[in-house]
Amino acid sequence: MTIRVMLVDDQVLLRTGFRMVLAAQPDMEVVAEAGDGVEALQVLRETAVDVVLMDVRMPKLDGVETTRRICSDPNPPKVLILTTFDLDEYAFSGLKAGASGFMLKDVPPGELLAAIRAVHSGDAVVAPSTTRRLLDRFAPMLPSTGKEPQHKELERLTDREREVMVLVAQGLSNGEIAARLVLSEATVKTHVGRILTKLGLRDRVQVVVLAYETGLVRAGGGQG
Repeated sequence: MTIRVMLVDDQVLLRTGFRMVLAAQPDMEVVAEAGDGVEALQVLRETAVDVVLMDVRMPKLDGVETTRRICSDPNPPKVLILTTFDLDEYAFSGLKAGASGFMLKDVPPGELLAAIRAVHSGDAVVAPSTTRRLLDRFAPMLPSTGKEPQHKELERLTDREREVMVLVAQGLSNGEIAARLVLSEATVKTHVGRILTKLGLRDRVQVVVLAYETGLVRAGGGQG
């Protein structure tokens, strides 16, 4: 199956570079491009896309709001936010808006390709530990949800599910969580699925975001 990719970035040279990398892959095709969010939304109305590589800072409509509008549609394409470390807060907003993950703009081609394939296959977290480092980097600058580590939604979780949620937010894979808690990987996967269902979350990225927002996990990866 060919993965249909859309490039959204106001830098033409950057889009050209990404397009060259993707064009060399037998399972990927760049089916659309846009230089800003408004154009991207227009193109998506007429073009079937599986994965969108989304820049953050663009004219007319930024990547965060564009991502929010894309992800509010039924059966939207997956969105990967493109960011630099000095724009971390925008990447976080993009994750909240529904993006499936983020990549640095200078990402090695192999990692970019692996990320596209991962989100296309349904694995929303491109690199859990990297996502955690991103959040740790600027979490102290975020508007705090206060000193309320408890959240009404979290009360729906069992103690074991909360424990699993913390480890997911700390960047552990299912296999690592299984080893930590002495469970089978299948059991961990079941717990993660129940967490998503109970909290009304789409994927593991949103689990990480909610864990930070509610204070369940603090900057630095510690438990709140």
